[in-house]
Amino acid sequence: MSDRGDAHAGAHPTASGALTRLAYAQAKAAGVDVVPILKKTHVTLLQIEDPGARLRVRDQINFLNLVASELQDDFLGFRLALKADLREIGWLYYVSASSETMSEALQRAARYSSMVNEGISLHYADKGDVVITVRYVGVGRHVDRHQIEFIGAVLVRMCRQLTGLRLLPARVQFIHRRERPGPEFAELFGNDVEFGAAVDGATFAAAIRNMPTVSGDPYLNKLLVACFEEALLLKPVYKESFRASVENAMVPLLPHGRARAGEISRRLGTSQRTLARRLSLEGVTFSDVLEGLRSGLAKRYLADKNLSISEIAWLLGYREVSAFTHACRRWTGQTPRDIRSRIA
Repeated sequence: MSDRGDAHAGAHPTASGALTRLAYAQAKAAGVDVVPILKKTHVTLLQIEDPGARLRVRDQINFLNLVASELQDDFLGFRLALKADLREIGWLYYVSASSETMSEALQRAARYSSMVNEGISLHYADKGDVVITVRYVGVGRHVDRHQIEFIGAVLVRMCRQLTGLRLLPARVQFIHRRERPGPEFAELFGNDVEFGAAVDGATFAAAIRNMPTVSGDPYLNKLLVACFEEALLLKPVYKESFRASVENAMVPLLPHGRARAGEISRRLGTSQRTLARRLSLEGVTFSDVLEGLRSGLAKRYLADKNLSISEIAWLLGYREVSAFTHACRRWTGQTPRDIRSRIA
């Protein structure tokens, strides 16, 4: 199913839009004028009102960011996940809920996740502990925090709902940075929550593997698995944005000053020459990508009053604050402090 129904359909990864609809309802209930937000994100009211409509993942992320800003709620995605009816996820919920054991439920959630959100790839690993990791496909991970926190919270809630137990992950990791997550995070995720991690994911104790689900239905599950497998065969092959892959590889390396072409090439399994060629096909250079990534992250970090200017410079890979100040002047004509005061 295409996300826009126009000449660009299929050119970008899409999402089911359930999270966008939850955010829209939250904004409307708070009296926010959502029309300007819809225009800025290229989301239409028809898409919001049609449960079957799919949205571009980047549009969903931008919509969430703008609604969170209007509501002054930096935990919007997480809080929406706490009150969402898990059945709103649709078929992905039911194929997991009808599985007989939690290992089957989580493996099927991972295998079929792209049918709900093509910008997200879940991976299940069973190496003693059970680990679910999330990778962004075709969209830069650095532009998001609300969608990924929603996904993490829904994952834990689903484990609790399917087992009937108040399960806590052994560990939860997020790539983005957050200084003070608050008690709500510990209540759902436990005490081992790492921000600024190398990956997004949740680790559960090995005991979860063989736990039975309270809603297991082998007959329904067999039907749903058959439907998903057929849909996977018919799913068009999506050509991932190479720039997004480079950006996602850069982010965890920036603070360590290792976001260099040689290291990125190695991590992506290609040569520096091929790296440059593939980026040029998308109309950018390695320096363009690095500069754009730093500029975007700088604005986000400067909006976080818990981060000092020197900390932000380090996070972006600058050894000296003066180098960061010079870069900000080049991007915006303003110093970091000027940008921060304007955001406030």
